[in-house]
Amino acid sequence: MTTPPLLTDRPALDRNRARARRSGPALFLHDDAAAELEERLNEVNRTFTAPAVVTAFPDPWREILPAARIVADDELLDLEPGAHDLVVHALALHWANDPVGQIVQAARALRPDGLFIAVMFGGQTLAELRAALAEAEVAVTGGLSPRVLPMGEIRDLGALLQRAGLALPVADSVLRRVSYADPFRLLADLRAMGEANALTGRRRTFTPRAVFAQAASRYAAAYAEPGGRVRASFDMVWLTGWKPHASQQKPLRPGSAAARLADALGAAEQSAGDKAGQ
Repeated sequence: MTTPPLLTDRPALDRNRARARRSGPALFLHDDAAAELEERLNEVNRTFTAPAVVTAFPDPWREILPAARIVADDELLDLEPGAHDLVVHALALHWANDPVGQIVQAARALRPDGLFIAVMFGGQTLAELRAALAEAEVAVTGGLSPRVLPMGEIRDLGALLQRAGLALPVADSVLRRVSYADPFRLLADLRAMGEANALTGRRRTFTPRAVFAQAASRYAAAYAEPGGRVRASFDMVWLTGWKPHASQQKPLRPGSAAARLADALGAAEQSAGDKAGQ
């Protein structure tokens, strides 16, 4: 059985992140997500005493969970089984070559009734940049190369929680729109976030300047904001699941209802045969 090609070039991703740290990372989306995490944790009637955070950029998350164990998002997570009551996978899961494996490892690190939360970039992220770059590259070179990481849709991402064996799975998304003076400022921000192209299948040869010039022109024409700025979308997908425990709510068995739906609705109940004879 052949092994599928890896989506992410991990050495390239590590270089991109190291470059971002050296130049002073732009972590405003991490800050935003960390503030959202704090709100979500406040809604949970639980005090977490042994949290862990999987992330490439720890500082924003330490503000929210100062006692958390910080773990790099390596393919093999440095997490001890059953050691944590909370594991947060913080804006790194979209780069994983095996996202289910990452969630499974996080689930193993949870105590019974422990909470797993992930935030990652979803399918609508950078939709504007994808379109402008694709149109420009086809127009200039006649071909297309991978330039922006493909990201999962919320329905597919939510299914990962069940595949990993987590209970009470929930997936939701928050769309953040950011405005930039021009598309080149967006590209600079992506580099400063450590989110530059690290795809295994990326183009390894020189890209004609005309591709970027035309992409910027198309971007500005199609996605203009007031004041001559342009918009960029970041789809923040949140995944939540619990390590199974006997105390958790469970769905009822089929046929175990104590009352009939017809009685609740005040309607007459008919059998399939009655309907067929009408």
